[in-house]
Amino acid sequence: MAAGAPRIFVSHLAGVPVFDPNGDPVGRVRDLVAILRVGRRPPRLIGMVVEVHGRRRIFLPMTRITGVESGQVITTGVVNMRRFEQRPTERLVLGELLDRRVRLVETGEEATVLDVSVRQLPARRDWEIDKAFVRRGKGGALRRKGETLTVEWSAVTGFSLEEDGQGAESLVATFERLRPADLANALHHLSPKRRAEVAAALDDDRLADVLEELPEDEQVEILGKLKEERAADVLEAMDPDDAADLLSGLPEDDKERLLTLMRPDDAADVRRLMSYEERTAGGLMTTEPIVLRPDATVADALARVRQQDLSPALAAQVYVCRPPDETPTGKYLGTVHFQRLLRDPPFTLVSSIVDSDLPPLAPDTPLPAVTSYLAAYNMVAAPVVDDSGSLLGAVTVDDVLDHLLPNDWREAEFEGTGSAHG
Repeated sequence: MAAGAPRIFVSHLAGVPVFDPNGDPVGRVRDLVAILRVGRRPPRLIGMVVEVHGRRRIFLPMTRITGVESGQVITTGVVNMRRFEQRPTERLVLGELLDRRVRLVETGEEATVLDVSVRQLPARRDWEIDKAFVRRGKGGALRRKGETLTVEWSAVTGFSLEEDGQGAESLVATFERLRPADLANALHHLSPKRRAEVAAALDDDRLADVLEELPEDEQVEILGKLKEERAADVLEAMDPDDAADLLSGLPEDDKERLLTLMRPDDAADVRRLMSYEERTAGGLMTTEPIVLRPDATVADALARVRQQDLSPALAAQVYVCRPPDETPTGKYLGTVHFQRLLRDPPFTLVSSIVDSDLPPLAPDTPLPAVTSYLAAYNMVAAPVVDDSGSLLGAVTVDDVLDHLLPNDWREAEFEGTGSAHG
């Protein structure tokens, strides 16, 4: 569903078929999964429960959905077949929110929820529940003809978590407002037991972001308390270089078991990173920079740069390569800097504006040389290219800083900021 598309009422999604990009059937939608938030903020829609062959129900993240239209759902084609297990902070939209008794904020009247609508936020990949379709009056078999109306989510009460609630659910809802680094700080000051409870309640993407900001010993501690299948899901959601660093700290048997549970493509990226020495360009790089083909335009490049889940460092430039455009790519042609993208017309081909004079890094370039390179060329990221001329990935300044600072810099930073919870 493209940004700006009309909202969809969830009752229209029940039983809708799900297809992969080739048009092959995957299953049918049986429910939607949302996370309630503190106060009157609309819930975030994180995925769908899809029934596949054998009546098995799996979780399909909204990030894996490319279209919701014409009575069908289209996925990216990458589907995790592990059975869906509902987590403490999650709510099933059809199963738990519909037919719920709520109150209208303005009048205090009771109402029954008949349906809710979802929409994709403009210029973002996030989805949320924005409106509720309700019937005024008390429920019951003899009271079915009350007035119906569609109201904003904030116009009803009876769904959202209360500020004074207890348990991991309310704590996680409060933590949702924090940046990953600040949430990592808060987790650092919790007891190991409480830290494990909160980590278990976070969704995979959020937990992955937070793990990347924690000291290595706490990363290992949290990962070790998750079920192995969930741990593999979280590793898949992490940046490949951070996942490789985390796995490197595990015993060999645990490492191999988790890699086996990961999707083959994700595991292959992590294994490739782990094959390089840690303090080299190959060991520091991410395998997911922005890669474009020579016939892509400036407009294509800017669309990729605008993706919300990109770090500022990775969004600072795009790399132009011949196919294939997944790392390791075809021949690396050069870099196009973000400022140049802003200066040229949208129809300009990126191949005509590449910076081909900037030398790439070899994967075995040692850390001091990587640091000197970024400083000499005033760069926040640098391409890593092998002997055959294929782009392997990009080294970003934040990963370089992680390895230049003392090993305990995260602990020192946390101690300096003080505890977020008593």
